[in-house]
Amino acid sequence: MIGIRFFRTIQMKLIIIYVLLILFAMQLIGIYFIKAMETSFMNNFSESLNYQAMLLSDLVKPVLLDNQENADSGTKPEDGKTINDRLNQTVNNWYKVSNVEIQIINSNGTVISASDQYPRSIIGQKNTQQVVSRALQNIKDKDNERILTDVDGKRKKVIAMPVSEENKVIGAVYIVSSMEDIFDTINRIKQIFMSGILIALAMTILLGIILAHTITSPIKEITRQVSSVARGNFDHQVKIWSHDEIGQLSRAFNDMTNRLKEALSVNEEEKEKLASVLTSMSDGVVATDEQDRVIVINRRAREMLQLNNQPADGKDLYELLGLPKQLALPGARGEEVTHLIEIHPQESEESRKVRATFTSVHSREKGTTGTIVVLHDVTEQEELEQSRREFVANVSHELRTPLTTLKSYLEALDDGAIDEPQLARKFVGVTRNEAERMIRLVTDLLHLSRLDSNQAMLKKEQVHVTEMLDEVADRFSFQLRQRSIAIQIIIGDNTSPIWLDRDKIDQVLDNLVSNAIKYTGDGGQIRIMAERLPNDMLEIKIQDTGIGIPKKDLSRIFERFYRVDKARSRNMGGTGLGLSIAREIIKAHGGAIAIDSEFNVGTTVSFTLPYMEEGSGTNHDGKS
Repeated sequence: MIGIRFFRTIQMKLIIIYVLLILFAMQLIGIYFIKAMETSFMNNFSESLNYQAMLLSDLVKPVLLDNQENADSGTKPEDGKTINDRLNQTVNNWYKVSNVEIQIINSNGTVISASDQYPRSIIGQKNTQQVVSRALQNIKDKDNERILTDVDGKRKKVIAMPVSEENKVIGAVYIVSSMEDIFDTINRIKQIFMSGILIALAMTILLGIILAHTITSPIKEITRQVSSVARGNFDHQVKIWSHDEIGQLSRAFNDMTNRLKEALSVNEEEKEKLASVLTSMSDGVVATDEQDRVIVINRRAREMLQLNNQPADGKDLYELLGLPKQLALPGARGEEVTHLIEIHPQESEESRKVRATFTSVHSREKGTTGTIVVLHDVTEQEELEQSRREFVANVSHELRTPLTTLKSYLEALDDGAIDEPQLARKFVGVTRNEAERMIRLVTDLLHLSRLDSNQAMLKKEQVHVTEMLDEVADRFSFQLRQRSIAIQIIIGDNTSPIWLDRDKIDQVLDNLVSNAIKYTGDGGQIRIMAERLPNDMLEIKIQDTGIGIPKKDLSRIFERFYRVDKARSRNMGGTGLGLSIAREIIKAHGGAIAIDSEFNVGTTVSFTLPYMEEGSGTNHDGKS
């Protein structure tokens, strides 16, 4: 596998291509060179033999002419030598110089002289070879030359050259020369050339490896850096080896890496910002894909939907919000659709109302790609709206009753009751009581309005707790004696003077003691206790032995116009705002108020007030 991968590398492909190109070029050059060399050697060899044959024919020509003349006249040579002796001497001398086999043939094709390589028995025999026949016929072409293979396997060149006189052939020169030296020389040259080719190939491979390495090393480094970038590592840079195309590629890749790092950093920063915004939002946010599957949900949305640690990613939006599947979500760009959802949490908690606003997300290419849902908890708003409606209804009801009474008695007076003094005084007394009742109601509403809007100024002064509680008991002493209700004031030893708005706290105490008297039977008991707590708070309790408050009403006892026994409270002159005003005054002082009661046993109302530092002023104005 490693070998296969190696042959698939660019480096190996470059080396193979480079070597094949060089090998192909050298083969072409070698074939051309060897062919040209062989042709040159053969032509030179043939020209040399032809030249020798031509010279030899010129030498033997006079002898052959003398031989022909003597044969015609029947005379003998003057020097006493025979024709054969003269020819043999010429042939042997030539053989010693040129080392070629020679035959001298007369016009009849009979060998009349031969070099020493031939046996003597050849003289007088006819040479029937085709080259000799064509030479005797004075046919001059390539057929007078040919290569033959001897019995010992040696290659030889054969030439037959005609000897003529006045266009008359009088004989021929037959030359045979060995070509082994030429072929040996050609073979040696081929071996040298092949050795050169192998050496050149080895050098080519080495240079190819070096050249391919210079090309592929930057590419390998870029590949390693690409893999590193794919793993998220942007700290390394590609080394620039040259200024060519690969160097430009390396420089461009480094620039791309830096820009990608900056882009990812900006993207990561934006994601962190988005995550921080989503986490810190007071509204819930849910994002879905084009198939309405949840892909993003923030912490507030989890809290609203009571998901706790349950996974929400991938869930269907309709199932998550508890909406019907047929719900029409926004389709057009910028369109918003709002639905009110009621969340039913665990048994111990009340249901919550959530307003869900749906906005579609659009892409230029794909159209609608998802939905953004913003969840806003409107439970308190709904409760406030309900309280407002109830408040308006209660105020209307509280005002309508005395106004109706006033109208009835005034009509009665107008109808003639005014003429009866005793009845008229009774009717006037009733109307006066109803008018006072309306005044108290309006006054209480005004107090509440000022407290709600933080317009009620607190004029704090240093007050002795014992003195303040004693004065409260004195104000209700007449009512207490009438009802035979005993009152007891208990002051803790560590209680010290406190800074507060005396008038407003007196209003709270009067309201609480008045309620205790109203709902305590004759002969009952009321206790007022004051104590300084370890957390530097003054705690005051008003405890009675009255009829108490049912458990189901305790959670709503401080609501405005809320009455446990509406008919009895109204008959006693109550407006239903006393405890609400008391709570707002205590809150304005930075304290808290609570109530504990058991039906037909008694009620205890307690509130706390913070101690102020000494020297804060006798007429200190402050706001809650």
